[in-house]
Amino acid sequence: MTRTEIEEKVREFLIDDLEIDEEKIVPEGKLKDDLGIDSLDFVDIVVIIERKFGFKIKPEEMAGVVTLRQFCDYIESKVGE
Repeated sequence: MTRTEIEEKVREFLIDDLEIDEEKIVPEGKLKDDLGIDSLDFVDIVVIIERKFGFKIKPEEMAGVVTLRQFCDYIESKVGE
């Protein structure tokens, strides 16, 4: 899966499943501060990632992930394994 495909899938579920405004979805957008993703949303994200990308998110691996770009980097590192 290419980086573009990952970013498109992430963008798609942020808009469709979490109802985040499309204009807020930018690489440097902060997941909590800019996109408004809270702990309940994160539970949904875990399920969505497992379904769309085929791996489980480990909370400890997400500790340093702040921006959308870092989130896509994380997914890319896992999909490539």
